[in-house]
Amino acid sequence: MTRRRPAVALASAGLAAGAARGAYQLLRRHPPGGAARWSRTNHRGEPVTLLEGPAVVAGAALAAIAAPGLPARARASLVAAAAGAGAFGGYDDLAGSGGRRGFRGHLGALAHGEVTTGAVKLGGIGATGLAVSALRGDGPADLLVNAGLIAGSANLVNLFDLRPGRAIKVAAAASTLLATAAPEQAAVPLGAALGLLGEDLAERAMLGDAGANALGALLGTAAAASLPRPARIAVLAGIAALTAASEVVSFTKVIERTPPLRWLDMLGRRPPAAPAAPPPGPAVTPPATRASATPP
Repeated sequence: MTRRRPAVALASAGLAAGAARGAYQLLRRHPPGGAARWSRTNHRGEPVTLLEGPAVVAGAALAAIAAPGLPARARASLVAAAAGAGAFGGYDDLAGSGGRRGFRGHLGALAHGEVTTGAVKLGGIGATGLAVSALRGDGPADLLVNAGLIAGSANLVNLFDLRPGRAIKVAAAASTLLATAAPEQAAVPLGAALGLLGEDLAERAMLGDAGANALGALLGTAAAASLPRPARIAVLAGIAALTAASEVVSFTKVIERTPPLRWLDMLGRRPPAAPAAPPPGPAVTPPATRASATPP
C-alpha cells in the first residue's frame, strides 16, 4: 500500500483537476443567476468571473468522493470542508459590499451592532471547522486545535487572493509539503487548484472567497489528518501570527519588495500594467529664447 500511495495521490489530483475544469466549463455555459452576477473588476480594472471559486469547490468535493484510497471519515471531512467554507465564502462574494475588511473591520462593525456578510462568513467557517473536526472523531483537545487549523487556513489562503495565481501558488506549495505525510488528502486541493491555474493567471477568472476559503479549509483538513499535535499547534500559531500581521502590513507590498517572492508571484502572470499616460492638456506656445528671439 505504501508504494501505491504516490500513484493513488496522482490519480486523485488528476481527478480533482479534471472535475474542477469540467465544473468551470459547465458554470461558464450556464452561470447561476446570469454572468453579470459573477462578474467583478480586477486590479487592472478589467472584468473577471468569480465562477472559478464554485468550480474549485465542486471539483474538490467530487474528487474527495471518488478518489481511491481514502477512508470514509477522510472523504466526509474533505467534502464538508470544501462545501462549508465554499458556501460561506460564496455568500460573502455575492452578498458582501466590500466596505469592511479583515477581522478588525468585521468585528468592529459587530461591536456597533452591524452584522456584515464577512462576520457571517467568519462565524460560518469557524462552525465548519468544528463540524469537520467532529466528523473526524477528534477528542476535545484535538477538536479545538483542528477546528482552529481548518478555519484559520481558510482565512489565510483568502488573504493571498489579491493578485492572479497568488493564492493558488500558496495552496499548491502547502499541498506539496503536506503530501509527504498525507498524499491522498493533500492531492485533492492540489489538483483542484492547479486545474484552474491557467484561467487565474490569464486573468479571466479568480477564486474569490468561495474558492480561496475552500482551498484553505481543505489544506487545514489535510494538516489535521497528517501532523502530530505539537506540529499542528505550531502551524496554528503561525497562521494566527500571519493573520494578525495582515491587519497592519500589506502582503502585496512585502512581496513586491522581496525579489525572490516577487519573481515567484509574477511567474506565469501577464506583465504589470503600464502606468496611464497623463491626459493631454491645452497646447502651450513655448516662450522665445535668446537664440530664437527676434532682434529689436
